Amino acid sequence: MSETTNKFAPEVRELAVRMVLDHEADHPSRWPAIVSTSEKIGCVPQTLFEWVKKAEVDSGKRAGVPTEVADKLNALEREVRELRQANEILRKASAYFAQAELDRPFRR
Repeated sequence: MSETTNKFAPEVRELAVRMVLDHEADHPSRWPAIVSTSEKIGCVPQTLFEWVKKAEVDSGKRAGVPTEVADKLNALEREVRELRQANEILRKASAYFAQAELDRPFRR
């Protein structure tokens, strides 16, 4: 799993997205608005474009999986993975102890 650093605070991201959406009418298309805003906040235009898309998905203006749902899904997938690992450990331990019981000499 790759680790990413969040250089920009959530407030800065929200402000940048709002700036793009507010000033989109001042430009011929959305991309020039994104480029202009990204230069002002010091990020790569593609990054700001992704923030805008995510904000639109979260607000329901664009099709996709909202952040809250994606986070919940990731947490559930992580939990399933951990539970499967635990079950595998228990299965192996059970087999080990069952074999150890069979290998024990019979007592009366």
